[in-house]
Amino acid sequence: MLVSKRTLKIITATTIGVGTLASLRVNEYDFGSIGIVRLSRAAASVFVIGSHYKKSLYSSGLDTKSEEYKIKKSEAHTFGAQKLLELCCANKGVYIKVGQHIGALDYLLPKEYVQTMQILHNSAPQSSFNDVLTVLKEDFKRDPYEIFETIEKTPLGTASLAQVHKATLKDGRQVAVKVQHRSVKANSYVDIKTMSALVKITSWIFPDFKFDWLVDETKKNIPRELDFTREGKNAEKVQNLFSDYSWLHIPKIHWDVSSNRVLTMEFIEGGQVNDLKYYQDNKINPYEVSNKLGRLYSYMIFITGFVHSDPHPGNIIVRKKKNEAEIVLLDHGLYAELSNEFRWEYSKLWLAILNRDKVAMQRHCAKLGVGDMYGLLACMVSGRTWDTIMSGVQKTKYTSGEKELFQKEIPDLLPKITEVLENVNRHMLLVLKTNDLIRSIEYNLNTHSRMSAFLEMSTCCVKSVYGEKLKNCSSKWSKCLVTIQEQWSLLKIVMYYTYLGIVNFDIRKSVDSYWKNDVYSMYN
Repeated sequence: MLVSKRTLKIITATTIGVGTLASLRVNEYDFGSIGIVRLSRAAASVFVIGSHYKKSLYSSGLDTKSEEYKIKKSEAHTFGAQKLLELCCANKGVYIKVGQHIGALDYLLPKEYVQTMQILHNSAPQSSFNDVLTVLKEDFKRDPYEIFETIEKTPLGTASLAQVHKATLKDGRQVAVKVQHRSVKANSYVDIKTMSALVKITSWIFPDFKFDWLVDETKKNIPRELDFTREGKNAEKVQNLFSDYSWLHIPKIHWDVSSNRVLTMEFIEGGQVNDLKYYQDNKINPYEVSNKLGRLYSYMIFITGFVHSDPHPGNIIVRKKKNEAEIVLLDHGLYAELSNEFRWEYSKLWLAILNRDKVAMQRHCAKLGVGDMYGLLACMVSGRTWDTIMSGVQKTKYTSGEKELFQKEIPDLLPKITEVLENVNRHMLLVLKTNDLIRSIEYNLNTHSRMSAFLEMSTCCVKSVYGEKLKNCSSKWSKCLVTIQEQWSLLKIVMYYTYLGIVNFDIRKSVDSYWKNDVYSMYN
């Protein structure tokens, strides 16, 4: 009997997958009935999604360049995204985290998946209040009401791994208590193994599907995010690193009522960073917020290398304090800790993009793992089209039309994009995710066309590059010379952006001007 190559792939992949999944029940966790249900649910979803793609798209016989094929592809993506969302909500935990990661890659994945998954940033399934009390009892060996005077039953917010409740300590202080979902740690190992096997199976059946990098990142990051003690230390570290940023606030950690699964912190009131009504009611200038976020994340990525890597709207709140906007950074479970070598190469890549230097782009992309596809990586890093990069990103305002064009091309480039993500330096994955989340916030605030962001970024890139040179200096004279060169380079940047007329232009925009002009343009 003759067997087609695709059938052979399915048989082989399934055999490998079964072998991998069979190992789940030993040592770490007993696979048990719950694990089997979760696995069966995931496998069924992958089968349904794969079958739909095969029936409606791959077996359609349509010309891949035709308009009808593009419509069919969008419909297939929409169906697949909805089924994946249903799976994430059913299995919760790690699946929610993966769904949130997909929802963050606004400039890298098909918009049907991104837009569908973005709902998980604010509407993750929640645990029962009884489960919350049980975790508190288990971790503190006491009745929760011996520690807290009150605990609100309805959570302030629910995320993939935990949910936050407002509470009052015995001394009257109001706090936010982050409590890990009771079963998430027990299920996480099984879930990651399951996803790894299913991704391998899907990759065998559909060669263009290369998402091992997503499973690898999840496998590496989930144990870190499940350790709330580590999260508390991250919060204190970033507070120390940015202590001179008077407009940045990190909630204080109450260590006496915190554990590996419970993090109690100062309660802060404010508006979500993308809540335009809150901005209007409190006379907050969105351009001021965008510029401060840009300054903070440029410094994190290019200078400190310690990067808050989950800046979705639910993790950043804004409030008015002393007539200026104060940014409050929440959820410190996921940080990218960039090596000096990566920071320096990434800084040089950005300078090459800003200078439209194709030779330098190719050289630095090669050092980051993808020299042959330097043009694509440059577009992924900047979130701009190649034509815009060659025209000068700092001189060409970002428009809605450019975003639509960018996202229109993504489905056709998906195999190449996943190849880049598979081969690029691992540090780049969280940086790309962080970049996309910040861009998404700016887009929602309608500040995405601001040009002053490039001044801050260019300044940080130059400081990073000269930081490498200073580290390699062997004498005081050479250090002095490099310092002079650095100051001259920084002066030239200021002169250049002054010439372009964008230095502090965005910040000077008044609140009234924003609501009359910028917001009007969003809806008309």
